[in-house]
Amino acid sequence: QVQLVESGGGLVQAGDSLRLSCISSGRTRSAYMMGWFRQGPGKEREFVASITWNGGSTRFADSVKGRFTISRDNNKNTVYLQMNSLQPQDTAVYYCAALPYSGSLHYIRREDYPYWGQGTQVTVSS
Repeated sequence: QVQLVESGGGLVQAGDSLRLSCISSGRTRSAYMMGWFRQGPGKEREFVASITWNGGSTRFADSVKGRFTISRDNNKNTVYLQMNSLQPQDTAVYYCAALPYSGSLHYIRREDYPYWGQGTQVTVSS
């Protein structure tokens, strides 16, 4: 079992930046692909970004490509989502997710990830 706790959300204005963090605990010795998803008001939960277990490869949704970056520090059991040039359409609850997987493919479906955090709210005002 892995427990995930997100932090760093808040209320910002369009054009601002935020950095989300996700700390994992529990069976952290295993290799995990980490993903960020978001769920806006009245919308389905959607993929935002993923990073392989060693940080060697990342993938992003088209809607955030060029604005968001994902990184991880395995010594701290933490994955980050740096969000720049935020727009009102980025308003959502952001979730961190973990998938026990040490390969190089990227998984972008929510059902691929067995472990989830509780989410952190990001609100972007215009």
